[in-house]
Amino acid sequence: MTTPSTPADTPAAPGADPAAPGADPAAPGPDPAAPGADPRLHTRAAGPAGYLDAARRRLAAGELGSLPVVVGLILIAVIFQSVTGHFLQADNLTNITRFIAGPGLIAVGVVFVLILGEIDLSLGSVAGASAALAAVLAVRQGVAEWLAVLAALAAATAMGLLHGLFFARVGVPAFVVTLAGMLTWSGLQEYVLGDLGTVNNRHGGLIATLDTTFLGDGDIAYAWALAVLAPALYLLAHLRTARRRTAAGLTARPTADTAVRTGALAVLTLATAYALNQDRGLPLPLVVLVGVVVLTDFVLRRTSYGRQIFAVGGGVEAARRAGVNVARVRISVFMVSAFLAGLGGLFYASQQGSADKQLGGGNVLMSAIAAAVIGGTSLFGGRGKTWSALLGILVIQSITTGLDMVHAAQAIQYMITGAVLLAAVVLDSLSRRTRAAGRT
Repeated sequence: MTTPSTPADTPAAPGADPAAPGADPAAPGPDPAAPGADPRLHTRAAGPAGYLDAARRRLAAGELGSLPVVVGLILIAVIFQSVTGHFLQADNLTNITRFIAGPGLIAVGVVFVLILGEIDLSLGSVAGASAALAAVLAVRQGVAEWLAVLAALAAATAMGLLHGLFFARVGVPAFVVTLAGMLTWSGLQEYVLGDLGTVNNRHGGLIATLDTTFLGDGDIAYAWALAVLAPALYLLAHLRTARRRTAAGLTARPTADTAVRTGALAVLTLATAYALNQDRGLPLPLVVLVGVVVLTDFVLRRTSYGRQIFAVGGGVEAARRAGVNVARVRISVFMVSAFLAGLGGLFYASQQGSADKQLGGGNVLMSAIAAAVIGGTSLFGGRGKTWSALLGILVIQSITTGLDMVHAAQAIQYMITGAVLLAAVVLDSLSRRTRAAGRT
């Protein structure tokens, strides 16, 4: 009869923890600098050389982050400023920040769906139907406008619930469910609007002022206050996280790193405040969009619900085995995306002064999807940030505004936007392939 071996008799597996039972204490641990090593084992050296080395490792691993989008925005600004001579004027920049609210809110919802590895083709129609419901209730039926807005947003959320139930419970593919939803809600939009097809916003009402309101009626103090508050809150949040990680015995981001990031954010926010204050101050649409992006980013990165969304997007079966209620997560994501589409539809109605049969059609859905992908959200699921929606829609709106300023045909705008979208998808595919190769 053989005696079972004890842990001390068992040789350590290659790469095992030297402090683990059965491991040779004299054996060297895994080399953090070795090719294909877990990037979490890397420790960044102090000083500028450490930043450059960390950036080089991320780029080599295919982790491009927001770099392509930031470079693209700079190139767009330089090109159109050199061609028009007034692309970077304060009034033009203010208009860009106003016009991104509608498509940007829809794009944030697209990010949620893409993280699941799915697609929602109904969001443009949901936006149009929601705007139509709010306008008809407020103008034709005489309902209080705030109540009409709440009813429209509730209806949009119910549309998302219906999509999610068919997808998660019945098993109909999301592509088919949302394609049917696109047709259904477009029909509902036309039915609600009736033969006239257009309902003008109530003059001076809630919907009409969404696009025209500037905080403090143009008071520059609001822009400066938020420009200072944003980096301050960012600094406090990261210092708190560092303290908690240190107390738990985990590695924390160096204080110098946090200081550099906070300084970069402060430069960006202060420059934005300065540019906006040269015109009419801080526009409400920008505040709403940034507020939604911050809130949803917190949900995705700092809550268990957000981690469950990423888990489902990374692998449905693995998430189910880990105890995640996959159906509930899927249904809730479609509800969130539809709610944000409904909110975006209200901003579209505010910008154009009415709700009509064309609202939500055309390139609304494609712009939202393109914004999410251009900003860095993966089409393959499991990876993305809501900030990518903000960056992506800035790219698209900047291109559109610049081409309008040089009187380019709309066909040219579509072709350029399509080329940028294709470039973003190709970049995502290549970086995904690089990461996969690095893990093998």
